[in-house]
Amino acid sequence: MAKFQSLKEAVAENLRDGDAVAFEGFTHLIPHAAAHEVIRQGRKDLTLIRMTPDIIYDQLIGMGLARKVIFSYAGNPGVGLLRRMRDAIENNWPRAIETEEHSHAAMANAYEAGAAGLPCAVFRGYRGAGLKDVNPVIKSITCPFTGEELAAVPAHRPDVAFIHAQKANRRGDVLVEGIVGVQKEAVLASKRSVVTVEEIVEDFDDLHPNLCVLPHWTVTSIAHVPGGAHPSYTHGYYDRDNAAYLEWDKISADRDLFTAWMRENVLNAGPEVFAARVKGL
Repeated sequence: MAKFQSLKEAVAENLRDGDAVAFEGFTHLIPHAAAHEVIRQGRKDLTLIRMTPDIIYDQLIGMGLARKVIFSYAGNPGVGLLRRMRDAIENNWPRAIETEEHSHAAMANAYEAGAAGLPCAVFRGYRGAGLKDVNPVIKSITCPFTGEELAAVPAHRPDVAFIHAQKANRRGDVLVEGIVGVQKEAVLASKRSVVTVEEIVEDFDDLHPNLCVLPHWTVTSIAHVPGGAHPSYTHGYYDRDNAAYLEWDKISADRDLFTAWMRENVLNAGPEVFAARVKGL
């Protein structure tokens, strides 16, 4: 049953050191505010799971919170490298991290398998690809009915999933509109889930086909954080802040500049800064 809390309370109650945690949102609805609260609370030894890790994972890794990253394609969208992630992999700064790389299809199927309570995902993939040569958890199995060779990967079963959404109603149901991505599967696959939202409303209206409603019994905590996806966008609320992604490439390229930026904009700032940044767009 969903509980309405502050973001600080939701993170403190649901995320523990050593947890496997997913911060999901594809292109938009990326839960930046939630990730920043995790950084402020100084969680340690996390296994980070995400399709297309972007700058929130660069920040989490750069602040030393990650022990392992399970991912598909890591990059600053439309710009280039994740420089803090690369520094951790190549130079062990600020600490060494393990990596487990998959295709997008494998990640999506692994979330779906976790949501269904299955131990693994089985799908067509990786034929002729070299990724399985460097990732030992990618296996091949033979279909017992057709004899076809298929790929198999372990199901994702995070301890906690964080997502951002447009609305929650008073009962605790969550409305996700626009590109849905794997948010639904991530929440259903996880033991606990925290959702930040732009608005809390009495009920949903003007619904259209391109949406997903997560019922209140699938969600652990809801926090009202307007602007909580910035600098990514929230469909129907604000646009993507492209300048912030370009700026991050310069900030993340230097360890000292990165550390100073994180101190000023994350460690010494709270969730309210997200709404202010969106108003400034």
